[in-house]
Amino acid sequence: MKWQILFFGLRDYIRESSAKISADTLGWLAAIVLHAATVPTTLALITGLSDRTPNLDIVLFLWTGLVLLFLRAVVLKDILNIITIGVGFMVQAALMALILFK
Repeated sequence: MKWQILFFGLRDYIRESSAKISADTLGWLAAIVLHAATVPTTLALITGLSDRTPNLDIVLFLWTGLVLLFLRAVVLKDILNIITIGVGFMVQAALMALILFK
């Protein structure tokens, strides 16, 4: 009888927590993918493999989305996303500075 209570309690806990873990993981991966969207063209520009910059509208939409995700993380006090998006902003700013001061 006690094992059934333990089993059903564990099953319910896994169901409830897996949805939250999956949602948090997907949100974190979304921020990383958004940051990585312009990295290939930026690195190609820095290394001289290409002379074409990323389209300004794409960059602006990506940064706007990232700022909104960052503000959401601040409101929710989600430290992992705050750190992830903040580090991504710093890396992208450094890449842009390399292009500008090349």
